[in-house]
Amino acid sequence: MLKTLFPALRMLLVLTILTGVVYPLVITLVSQSLFPEQANGSLIHAGETVVGSALIGQNMNSDPRYFWSRPSAVSYNPLPSGGSNLAPTSATLQASIVERADTFITANGMTDAIGLVPAEMLFASGSGLDPHISPEAARLQVGRVAVERNLPREQVAALVEQFVEPPQFGFLGQSRVNVLLLNLALDELE
Repeated sequence: MLKTLFPALRMLLVLTILTGVVYPLVITLVSQSLFPEQANGSLIHAGETVVGSALIGQNMNSDPRYFWSRPSAVSYNPLPSGGSNLAPTSATLQASIVERADTFITANGMTDAIGLVPAEMLFASGSGLDPHISPEAARLQVGRVAVERNLPREQVAALVEQFVEPPQFGFLGQSRVNVLLLNLALDELE
């Protein structure tokens, strides 16, 4: 028995060192040298202050002066990220969707337009932290934001168009707008 126990323990020690120490150190060194911004969380700074991450959505939905983000099932908290796990037949989910649609329609001056509200403004993403909305969702909010900030509608619309990101590598996903980056640029207009 000892004949097989000692080689097994040595193998456990070697693999623990390789996979628990060496591999993480190599990956950390490579990522820090090749992709330092991404490896450090894609943090966004306003002066010396970190205001967020380009990868994590933030709750801007209570202030009409800002473009609203996608709803979050985890209140935009990155630690317990995840969806709500509510089924399509859930009365709670259906009530949330109707409430979100009514809020979006009312806030943006849309009349009887429940079918025109983009899906990402009604449903939380799988992680609950998606920082992007569609260009259409951003365009629907231009009027409200322009009025609230006393800015020309054309200027706010042009800003939205500046922040439309194409699909990744030209074909993965859809065009999108990072809400935090758009709102920070909006603050710089004033």
